[in-house]
Amino acid sequence: MEKTDAPDVLPVILGGDIGAYSLARAFHEAYGIVSLVLSQADCHMCGDSSILVNRVVPHLERREVLLSTLADVAECFDHRPLLLLGCGDWYVRAIVEMRAQLEDAFIIPYIGEDLLNRLTDKERFYALCAEVGVPAPRTVVVDLADPQFDPAALKLPFPVVAKPASSAAYHYADFPGKEKVFFPRDGAELARVLGAVQKSRYDGSFLIQETIPGDDTHMRILTTYSDQTGKVRFAAFGQTLLEDMRPMGVGNPLAIVSRVDETVVAEATRLLEAVGYTGFANFDIKVDPRDGSHVFFEINTRLGRSNYYVTAAGYNVARWLVDDLVEGRGLPAGLTVARTTDSLYTVVPKAILMDYIRDDDLKREVRSLYALGLDADPLDYEAERNLRRRLYPLAFAARQWRTCRAALAAKRAREMRGEASFGCGVTPHPARAGHGPAPDGSPDCGQEDPAPSAGGAPAPTTLKGAEDCWAGATL
Repeated sequence: MEKTDAPDVLPVILGGDIGAYSLARAFHEAYGIVSLVLSQADCHMCGDSSILVNRVVPHLERREVLLSTLADVAECFDHRPLLLLGCGDWYVRAIVEMRAQLEDAFIIPYIGEDLLNRLTDKERFYALCAEVGVPAPRTVVVDLADPQFDPAALKLPFPVVAKPASSAAYHYADFPGKEKVFFPRDGAELARVLGAVQKSRYDGSFLIQETIPGDDTHMRILTTYSDQTGKVRFAAFGQTLLEDMRPMGVGNPLAIVSRVDETVVAEATRLLEAVGYTGFANFDIKVDPRDGSHVFFEINTRLGRSNYYVTAAGYNVARWLVDDLVEGRGLPAGLTVARTTDSLYTVVPKAILMDYIRDDDLKREVRSLYALGLDADPLDYEAERNLRRRLYPLAFAARQWRTCRAALAAKRAREMRGEASFGCGVTPHPARAGHGPAPDGSPDCGQEDPAPSAGGAPAPTTLKGAEDCWAGATL
């Protein structure tokens, strides 16, 4: 992609996962900008990169550590505009709640705290969906402090979906068997899940939802950008082909093919403009294979982990942020809908993806996209100069191969036994039952942990003199 004159801005990205790297890559593709990435754990994805400078800060998820670190950043780069971007619900919430301490030094592209609370609490989000006529799944809200809840009296057929109302608050909960989303098959299993959560630090509500059948290929993703007046100006829609197979990764797409759906875009636009939303938003949606209807599961008030599917389709996410918030340029008139339908985003080996897809027409389409070279892996970037980083996509793919192959084998075994398949339809590899380091002890940078990884010594946390890291870079 041809680069334009670089704006005078430094992206400061909080996170260490694929989403953080993808965002840094978008800025580098568009402008040649080298971003500053602050993460909790050291890994080759970011640590060996030549398109970003990575600083590892243990316990960055702690407010006092985050605030102190950002104060150092502001002091080091007080001569430049700083665009602060969070790759994780907890980072975004921290930024929003500390806005008063940060906004003098940083450009903050996020909504206010009241609206954040309304949208990220799934119970309140579903109430908003009902108000504006956006379809959502049937949901029962459970107050974990109420001992009177009886799973046997639940008026939803099992299996059900059980998940926290607040993902950001749930991030800090720690208990045996923790998963991002649970799929209880009966009342006894649901009671065990709720009992375990009650003993953790999480004190929010839990949502029990009807199960919408269908595998990962029935999931959809929508990314939007709203300008500072609250008008939706951009939308990019896609069909998920395969989701993350780890317990704490459920719902994160590993492969997406670009699509167009005017109805979904119109519904999301109606919701966002009703509340005066600004900035990027990301929606999880599922199509019911029984009748073709769809429901909105949730909104992320930020770019999603798989945000590179938008950039790969020809709509670089960095340009919307820079044009609107940094340079104040007028955005294209009206609503721009991404109409690319021949782009495949993937961070999973081709053989795994082709093995997972069951629909023959979809399989032929994906095979054709590979044959035409229209597949895009955000981790495989030709601008990387470090040999170890250039080899990283191969190592990451090997780990994905092991994890996904074991999960698919477990899924097929369940099908042979006649057990129901729901959710992402797979069981994680026993060695990856947590969300920490990979079995070989290396940091798992696909999804950043809330604590430093066990693999490798942390890099220095000081940012003094960090300007030297940009020597010779094109800014």
